[in-house]
Amino acid sequence: MTALISDPKSASVAADVRRALEQRPATGDRLDEIARYALLSPGKLLRPLLLVASAEAVGGAREDVLPAALAVEYLHVASLVHDDIIDGDDLRRGRASVHARYGVADAIVTGDALILGLFGAVADCAAPDAAVVAAVRVLAQAGEDLCRGQVQEALLVPPGPGVPGSGLDAYLEMASLKTGALFRGACRAGALLGGGSAAQADVVTAFAEHAGLAFQMYDDLLPFLADPAVTGKPGTSDAANLRPTYPVLLAHREGTAAERRGVERALSGELRAEAAYETLREVLVSGGALELAVAGAREEAARATADLGVLPVTGAAGLLAAIADLAVNRDH
Repeated sequence: MTALISDPKSASVAADVRRALEQRPATGDRLDEIARYALLSPGKLLRPLLLVASAEAVGGAREDVLPAALAVEYLHVASLVHDDIIDGDDLRRGRASVHARYGVADAIVTGDALILGLFGAVADCAAPDAAVVAAVRVLAQAGEDLCRGQVQEALLVPPGPGVPGSGLDAYLEMASLKTGALFRGACRAGALLGGGSAAQADVVTAFAEHAGLAFQMYDDLLPFLADPAVTGKPGTSDAANLRPTYPVLLAHREGTAAERRGVERALSGELRAEAAYETLREVLVSGGALELAVAGAREEAARATADLGVLPVTGAAGLLAAIADLAVNRDH
């Protein structure tokens, strides 16, 4: 999302968030060292940006909600730390994942500590007590939804001979929880802390529903569209974990009998990860499912921006729209 990073407004927000992360009180112990390693990785800070943009779009001030922007990043990073352990991924954003560098046990504890730290961070916001309590509830629900989505992902069944798999509907429901949760949490908490009305909070929540889903749909496409050196994660990760993702399930639903068999074989566990990945890529490209999947993700992003025009601060609302657009036009 290089274009977003170069935008002056988003770059300013990202700089403020990163500065605040760097200035977190440091104890100097091992837990602090691991947390700093996890938080100060070269990430996009997308969820903090969504929170700040949502607050500003309803008339709030950035400095008043900045602690909550840190809080949503704590929750996001904690989920990544735990996700990498579950998936066995030793690379994250082009460097060693937390568990690969510090060990599984300390990585789990660090993720837990970041989750607990988010509540204290939200409490530091300069907002009415009622808004702070409401934001805590929203982010707590987002964390619970994220976990529910993670469990649902583990239950998705790869397509096999005579087995249709979990299908797109179940997959998209999982994605709406696992990825959409933090988009919803960030945007709604930002609007509430920024002093927005209930109607305005609903507008940014609807935006987040569609933008989060679009982001995940396109994220599933990156192994087939982008260079792993750019994404910072092995392209074979999903294939190695026999994970049915959005473009793969779409190819299975829309493809010919031969293409469905190719998907089923790739996700059967019979092939090495590299061979499974190449089989899936061939099916997606030759059958046209790759283009169809890209179009589907971009349609979802377009739905996200439909009602943003009603928000009072057009510049911040425009930043939200830019995030939705770049979510489906990126290389990492």
